[in-house]
Amino acid sequence: MGDRTMKKHILIICLLMAVLTASAQEKKKFSPEKFEADMEEFITQEAGLNQQEASKVFPLLREMHEKQRTIYGKIQKQSKQTPTDEAGWVSAVNEYDKLNIELKQIEKCYHKKMMQEVSAAKVYKVIKAEYRFHRRWMKGARSKDKRR
Repeated sequence: MGDRTMKKHILIICLLMAVLTASAQEKKKFSPEKFEADMEEFITQEAGLNQQEASKVFPLLREMHEKQRTIYGKIQKQSKQTPTDEAGWVSAVNEYDKLNIELKQIEKCYHKKMMQEVSAAKVYKVIKAEYRFHRRWMKGARSKDKRR
């Protein structure tokens, strides 16, 4: 093989490895869009939603999650603070409790909205399916971390 042909082969191999490496790295990145699509597909199947029911439930579910993300952000920000005295710790616990109650109030409000669109049985199945989806997703994420 000539020197020039060898260089071409090496260049092709390097490019192929770069593409494969980039592809593998993309697969490892978390995609919120894929997560949401997977969750909606799982919930639709598990809760037995038809297309019409899904079109009523998922916009409300997404809206609820958006409001909850704001609260989760506050909880995360608060958890990074370290009080220096007993009064600070009391305040931190009270704020944590307040934020968690707020999360549940948001859920309650949106569950009521969903029950105006579909039966309570379907809403309950959606709640349970979402819970199962998150549990399975977390188990999968933990097992991926162990493999690294």
